[in-house]
Amino acid sequence: MDFADTKITENTRGAYPINFSQNARIPCVAGHPTDIIFLTCDAFGVLPPVSSLTPAQAMYHFISGYTAKVAGTEVGVKEPSATFSPCFGGPFLVWHPNKYAELLAEKMKRYGARVWLVNTGWSRGAYGVGKRIKLAHTRAIVDAIHSGALGRSKTQRDPVFGFDVITECPNVPGEILDPRSTWADKSSYDRTASKLAGLFRSNFTKYESGASADVRGAGPSA
Repeated sequence: MDFADTKITENTRGAYPINFSQNARIPCVAGHPTDIIFLTCDAFGVLPPVSSLTPAQAMYHFISGYTAKVAGTEVGVKEPSATFSPCFGGPFLVWHPNKYAELLAEKMKRYGARVWLVNTGWSRGAYGVGKRIKLAHTRAIVDAIHSGALGRSKTQRDPVFGFDVITECPNVPGEILDPRSTWADKSSYDRTASKLAGLFRSNFTKYESGASADVRGAGPSA
C-alpha cells in the first residue's frame, strides 16, 4: 500500500477485525445511548466548542448537517468552505431527511437521550485569523459528556443560534467556551455569526415544507 498516493483519495482508511482490539466487547451489542454527539467543524469560528440541543434543535441540526470542507480531507480543497449534508450523510439517504429526524426525536424521547453539538473548528476568529480548537479540549468535552459532568454544567442561551452554550467543562479553559469572548473584534464576530445564520436559514428552505413549526423555529433567529 502506497500511503503517499493521493490519486484516489487524500483521506486513507483501513479496516481490521473487531477481535484485534483486546478490550472489544463481543458480541458488539450495547444498550441505548444516553448521549448523542453531532460533530461539526465550523470554519467561521462562531459556533461554541459544545452546546446542548433540545429535541427540536437536534432535528434542525440533524437535517441541516452543517460542517466545513477542509484541506487534507477533501480533494482540491485549499481553504475551508461551509457545506450542508442532511443527516451528516446526504449521499447515503434513502428517505427524506425529515423522516430520519423524526426517528431521532422519537428515540431521544423514548430513551431520554441528550444531544450535543461539538465543534472542532476554529476559535478566536475565522479560518486564517483564529486557530483550531485543541484536540485535547475536544477530548475533555467528550469525556465530560460520557461522565455526565456536562449535563450538570451551567449554560447560557446563544442569542443568534438559540441553543444552550456550555460555560464550564472540566479541563477546558472557560474563555474558549464562549466563542464571542475569544474574538478581539466583537463586531466582526457579530457579522460573521449573522452570515452563518443566514446560510443555515437559506439551506433549510429545502426542508421547511415537511418540518413542524417547532423544528422550523429551532434554527438561527438573526
